[in-house]
Amino acid sequence: MKKISFLIVGFLIFVLVFWLNSCTKKSEVQPEITFVKPANFPEPVYKLERNPITKAGFELGRMLFYEPLLSRDGSISCGSCHIQGSAFTHHGHDVSHGIDDRLGNRNAPAIQNMAFYPHFMWDGGIFDLDLQPIAPIESHVEMDEQLENVLEKLRKTRKYPPLFQKAFGTPEITTSKFLKALSQFMLMMISSNSRYDKYVRKEKGGELTQEELEGLAIFRQKCGTCHSGELFTDFSFRNIGLSDFVNKDEGRALITLNPEDKYKFRVPSLRNVALTQPYMHDGRFRTLQEVLNHYSDNMQDFPNLDSTFRRGGKLGIPLNENEKTKIIAFLRTLSDETFIRDKRFSEPTP
Repeated sequence: MKKISFLIVGFLIFVLVFWLNSCTKKSEVQPEITFVKPANFPEPVYKLERNPITKAGFELGRMLFYEPLLSRDGSISCGSCHIQGSAFTHHGHDVSHGIDDRLGNRNAPAIQNMAFYPHFMWDGGIFDLDLQPIAPIESHVEMDEQLENVLEKLRKTRKYPPLFQKAFGTPEITTSKFLKALSQFMLMMISSNSRYDKYVRKEKGGELTQEELEGLAIFRQKCGTCHSGELFTDFSFRNIGLSDFVNKDEGRALITLNPEDKYKFRVPSLRNVALTQPYMHDGRFRTLQEVLNHYSDNMQDFPNLDSTFRRGGKLGIPLNENEKTKIIAFLRTLSDETFIRDKRFSEPTP
């Protein structure tokens, strides 16, 4: 009986050790990364439960973000037009600069806080982050490639099948896994550690000067209708009275086919705005001063000009030079140095 008891105990110990080793091995291969919502942010829009972020998935997405194989001739990657030091915009370029030196007709928007966006692109034509990468990949003026060709190129590498295996439990490279990996990387690109954020959360380093505080008050009064909330956008589409559309870009109307949406574009977030010049959907303004000058003095009338800019029989937003200076001082507090230096989001070293 003793021998049988020892055998049973030994068997149970073996099972327990095997189970613990299996759990440990699984956690080493694919531990989940906790998505932490900043205390002053709204709830995310992206359904995180449908694409749990793992260390392996995030790292795969990072590799793909900087992978030139996504373009037809292997010359550009997502990171080519979304540069970390410029809050993942294409610094200095009015419009996107793609393959074969082709120019698009819109400015490359910042990639930040994507989990909280209900739609993407200047015209809102994409409603799901998982679908977003398809647009630049298949755009004639950006990467000029077909998604299936990208997947086939990745399958032929020695590097990527094992990375997909590690992230998804299979070396199979599919559209869904490819897009979900990119989403996992972008979902973690949260910018919420600016001096303004520290001020709101009453953290160390969050002191604002008197000029910045006055700028915040003026901003809330005169700009807060559109650039509302902690993301500094209400995600609406508005005609803001820009003139001389060189590319005849009709904005939101290209998606809705509604003439009332002509020249309406998504209100951009102003986080890191001091780092993301040039400004507007076509990059026409080089400085924040030029942007404010447009709103105060240079707005053009349209039948569907946003009603926000029709006040007291005058177009635009009444702003004097002193107010503009203070608003710009405040906007600079939205720069997040931690975000643009975070090595998790930098191009992987070979």
